[in-house]
Amino acid sequence: MTVTLSGFLSELLRNPALVVTTLLTLGVILVNGWTDAPNAIATCVSTRSIKPKTAIGMAAVFNFLGVLVMTMVNSKVAKTIYNMVDFGGDPREALIALCAALFAIVLWATAAWWFGIPTSESHALIAGISGAAIALQGGIGGINFSEWVKVLYGLALSIGLGFIMGWVIVKIVELICGGLNRAKTFTLFKDAQILGSAGMAFMHGAQDGQKFMGVFLLGMFLARGQSVTEFHIPLWLIILCSVVMAFGTSIGGYRIIKAVGMDMVKLEKHQGFAADFAGVICLFIASTTGLPVSTTHTKTTAVMGVGAAKRISSVNWGVVKEMMLAWVLTFPGCGLIGFLMAWLFMQIF
Repeated sequence: MTVTLSGFLSELLRNPALVVTTLLTLGVILVNGWTDAPNAIATCVSTRSIKPKTAIGMAAVFNFLGVLVMTMVNSKVAKTIYNMVDFGGDPREALIALCAALFAIVLWATAAWWFGIPTSESHALIAGISGAAIALQGGIGGINFSEWVKVLYGLALSIGLGFIMGWVIVKIVELICGGLNRAKTFTLFKDAQILGSAGMAFMHGAQDGQKFMGVFLLGMFLARGQSVTEFHIPLWLIILCSVVMAFGTSIGGYRIIKAVGMDMVKLEKHQGFAADFAGVICLFIASTTGLPVSTTHTKTTAVMGVGAAKRISSVNWGVVKEMMLAWVLTFPGCGLIGFLMAWLFMQIF
């Protein structure tokens, strides 16, 4: 099933529930661009390969292109998110539960940004809608485990492969360029790192844009009282979500850039390039196979791998510990907030 832009706008004018759902979903996408997308450019800013404002503008453009291009080529991630939970039953209660989940995600993401902790908005999204679905269905029957297990596969991929690829790629780069004059490679890796960060921003849009479009369509169909199993993502929705995410990125995320690119590991330009290249490879594999991975986890573990390749003490493990604690708490924390918000909203409304 597909939805035309004219049909959506006409429905928006006469359906207040759809207005609320749309605003909340766009709010979550905006927050994602604001708090999560800065991970993509953290390394190139920290090594001074590009100025922060220029980097944020570049990230906004490539986030837009990532959502647009990858969704037109492969929309597996969006369909995985759409089918991950069961919001069937009473459409009105289902819509209230979904809105509660989106509200919970915004709260979680904003709190993480305030403390400068690069949490995964992808996992916050998954946890929030899962908690709301459990509240709606009165148990774990609200979870489609055949789809949800892909999150665990993606978690292993983003953390394990991200670290390994970061370690391996920086070793290869140093092996190839070890005999070259450092001054001669300065410009090469400066340009290469800018290109790598653009690639990371593109893949961030490709991954996270699809997740939120899946939720957008879920809310749209619930607001219309429809139960849909197969859908086609329309071009207008791709453009809308990519523009909102790009706008969120343009607002800036300097706290996140500092945590990932400066506090965790002090990177040189070739190391920043290796981390970005490793992240791009991992995210491309995940996007083409339909695995919903965390771009935050992928990028930060790639940075850890690059730092550890030099020596273990190069990594500020105190900062890593704080990040990992936030990662561990995201699923139960945001899931619980989503559950409680859904329960509360259903009691009130």
